[in-house]
This record gives sequence, C-alpha cells and structure tokens, in this order.
Amino acid sequence: MKAKKLRNDAILPTRAHEDDAGLDLSTPDEITLAPISRKLVKLGFSIAVPKGFVGLVCPRSGLAAKQGITVLNGPGVVDAGYRGEVGVILVNISNENVLLPIGSKVAQMVLVPCSFENVSWTLNLDDTDRGENGFGSTS
Repeated sequence: MKAKKLRNDAILPTRAHEDDAGLDLSTPDEITLAPISRKLVKLGFSIAVPKGFVGLVCPRSGLAAKQGITVLNGPGVVDAGYRGEVGVILVNISNENVLLPIGSKVAQMVLVPCSFENVSWTLNLDDTDRGENGFGSTS
C-alpha cells in the first residue's frame, strides 16, 4: 500500500508487530483535548487503500482505557478511491484535559475486504429466527 506525505513531519502508518491487524496512526502535532470535547486530528498524509478493501479507522484500546480518548465516529471509513488527507475525529470522554505529544499513536487502521453488492427493493426476504425484537436483538 502506498502513502503520500502531505507534510514533511507526517508519520508513516506502521504495525508495531508483524502480526498486528491494525496500522498505527500517529499525530505529527501535539494535541490537547479538553474534557468532553472532540477534535479533527489531521495526520499529514494521504493513502491509497487497495481496490476491494476499506480502511477502518478504529480506536486504540489503551488510549481509551488509560485516558478516555476514543474515535468519535469509530470506525471511520477510508474508501479505496479517497485521496485526501487522512484524519481522525478524537473525543475526550474524561473529565480532565489530555495532552497527546507529537508522535502519539491516536488510532489504528484495519484493512478489510468489502463487498460492492447493489441494493434493490423486494416484497419478501428470506425468513430467519432473528429480527422480531428490534435492532437484531434475540431477547
């Protein structure tokens, strides 16, 4: 997969370990998030997600557990055809200011194959045992 620097200080998405599913996304800026606030964090690069895949921008569990920072629209979506700057909408759900230094891993991108099925109206769907209680609930 190819990434293009839009800023000289952009940090290339990388895996911390060879078998990690997610590519760590790091901020080239120092970020301060006030309590119960959100911020679009631009990462300084664009990326060419392979055709037939989607890049899902997901929260980092350690950041959420330790500091109350998560991805607001998690997962965010980076489509294969998107060539704009990659950004992450972070939200601070804690009651304290959180400072993220330059180079902080703020999210992770997981590449997932996706289907391009079209949707059409029908009068009937196949019967299943699910869906009678609303929102996919079985109880």
